[in-house]
Amino acid sequence: MARILIVDDDVGMTDLLKIHLRRDGLEIETAADAVIALRSIMDHLPDLILLDVEMPYMGGLEVLKVLKSDPLTSHRPVIVLTSRTDEDCYAEAKRLGADAFLTKPVSKEHLLREVAFRLAQSLASPR
Repeated sequence: MARILIVDDDVGMTDLLKIHLRRDGLEIETAADAVIALRSIMDHLPDLILLDVEMPYMGGLEVLKVLKSDPLTSHRPVIVLTSRTDEDCYAEAKRLGADAFLTKPVSKEHLLREVAFRLAQSLASPR
């Protein structure tokens, strides 16, 4: 069973994502901020990370930069999930190595399709 880490300080959004992803048979862990997320990632490397951009202490794009620069986590798919719609945020996320960029609110179908695609792609590529 694939393990997903949801990194978002919005409890309502996190709960909704957990419901959708668990129904799809995925194991879910959550982190309300970047510090907790990075600790969780180092303790239990997830198969995929859903990452909000705007969080306390350290922004999601900073977390993305850390993850993609570390050989242990650089190959793990990261889907940026944010309410920001500006081109600068999208461009920066792509430049830093985001595997996908989804805008909140995201439909359940789009979310599940993107997660399934990124997991399949990750499993098919050599590590």
